[in-house]
Amino acid sequence: MTSHSNHPYHLVEKSPWPIITSFGVFFLLTGLAKWFHTYSFNLVFMSLIMVSFCSYQWWRDICREGTLQGLHTMKVISGLRYGMILFIISEIFFFFSFFWAFFHSSLNTTMEIGLMWPPTGIEAFNPFKIPLLNTIVLLVSGVSVTWAHNAILQGLHTQAVQSMVITISLGIYFTLLQIFEYFEAPFTISDSVYGSIFFVATGFHGLHVIVGSLFLSVNLLRLVIGQFSSYHHFGLEAAIWYWHFVDVVWLFLFVFIYWWGS
Repeated sequence: MTSHSNHPYHLVEKSPWPIITSFGVFFLLTGLAKWFHTYSFNLVFMSLIMVSFCSYQWWRDICREGTLQGLHTMKVISGLRYGMILFIISEIFFFFSFFWAFFHSSLNTTMEIGLMWPPTGIEAFNPFKIPLLNTIVLLVSGVSVTWAHNAILQGLHTQAVQSMVITISLGIYFTLLQIFEYFEAPFTISDSVYGSIFFVATGFHGLHVIVGSLFLSVNLLRLVIGQFSSYHHFGLEAAIWYWHFVDVVWLFLFVFIYWWGS
């Protein structure tokens, strides 16, 4: 298709997936509100299936356009890079709001929380137990995912697959450790501003780890079936950028919320 055009851009074909996905997300939000008030999970379950199916179909089409149809020219890939960079910047500001709330509350303590941080009655986590272990896990995963990137650049397919498997396994291990930490937490999200900030900030980071693990898993599958090469692998590169972002955010969470904040 691109050989018959006089420009390097990709003019996408009509697709039903964006509009159907938007309806799925709307039903998901509505289902969550219904779940919170009536404890009925049916609408949430159906909308999750709908969003997952549409996402698979949509991403499948994009992979076909870039890998099989050759529609992702260097100009298109450059646009995708800028798009991913802007997305990560938006995520940085998303977490910045949590840190703003944390420092506002911890540096300006009020009578309601006992004029101290952590607030009166809150037993904070020991930062040198599970939080430190999770930090080591993510740092090691950052090394392994960088290994995967270098391996694909050098055409070392086996090493790229091995390092991706290691990274995804570490991401799953991190998630399991965080779930265990939440079950063992001596406070809840309703325990003053400390509990709210802690669970919202670390919970959203945990969600990003799950999304990043899925992102890497999809690219691992594409790597195994031979859709990537040393010069065509932006999908994998975008997942690696995202994973590094998740690593850096956790370092800030560990240093300020777990360590300094305790």
